[in-house]
Amino acid sequence: MIRVEDLVYQYEVKSERVLNGISLEIEEGEYVGIIGPNGCGKTTLIRHLDGLLSPTEGDVWVEGMNTRDPAAVQKIRQIVGMVFQNPDNQIVGMSVEEDVAFGPGNLGLPPPEIRKRAGESLAIVGMEKHARRPPHTLSNGEKQLVAIAGVLAMEPKYIVLDEPTSYLDPSGRKRVLRVVRELNEKGITIIHVTHNMDEIAEADEIFVLNEGRIVLREEPAKVFTRVEWLRGLGVDIPKVTELMWQLRQMGKDVRTNIFTMEDACLELSTLIRARTP
Repeated sequence: MIRVEDLVYQYEVKSERVLNGISLEIEEGEYVGIIGPNGCGKTTLIRHLDGLLSPTEGDVWVEGMNTRDPAAVQKIRQIVGMVFQNPDNQIVGMSVEEDVAFGPGNLGLPPPEIRKRAGESLAIVGMEKHARRPPHTLSNGEKQLVAIAGVLAMEPKYIVLDEPTSYLDPSGRKRVLRVVRELNEKGITIIHVTHNMDEIAEADEIFVLNEGRIVLREEPAKVFTRVEWLRGLGVDIPKVTELMWQLRQMGKDVRTNIFTMEDACLELSTLIRARTP
């Protein structure tokens, strides 16, 4: 598992604490969402999970290895893959295949193993037909899939995504989220930071951060029904849940713990039938 113990982080010695005593555990195979208002410390937190940042105080453990240990960092970064907000910040190769092969190549693997990993990773995200294309000719959604393939080529147990759909159009967003869900179904742990609550409505659990602390840790059904509290923090809720909450405020007898369009249609059709003579 990943275990965070009393994590404190300051960017400068005299600055305010960005993270202020965070403790959490993430089990292998989980799908975890991390949400909170701007500036609450989400990105700072996840950059500790693969050793990009080192704690000011406290510890981060990945599969029993401490991220403070320089000798463990390379292994930790193989286990924990990071996908950033802007895919252009992760692409380094002159072709798609070369980019995906970059990570395994740095591990010193034999060329046949590197080609095997690159090909398999591109197939998983549906980009194998674009292996020879220069990355700059791809859409942002395709670039993000290539970035995910590059992480997969390292054979991680955990994938951390920092607002991975922010630069994508609806089509690209849908493709990336489908791949993320499929990876989780195959047993890879997903840790997903987002401002779009619809993306994590089906997560196993959600951590809500505010002012550098975890203020709530619950399953989505218990998080997103706290509409007024989340609004007070400056956090949105899934659009479907918002609709049902508004109907409830108008006196309509509907459930508010609904996160999918299918469930909303079913609930509304039941309401209509109940009111039809």
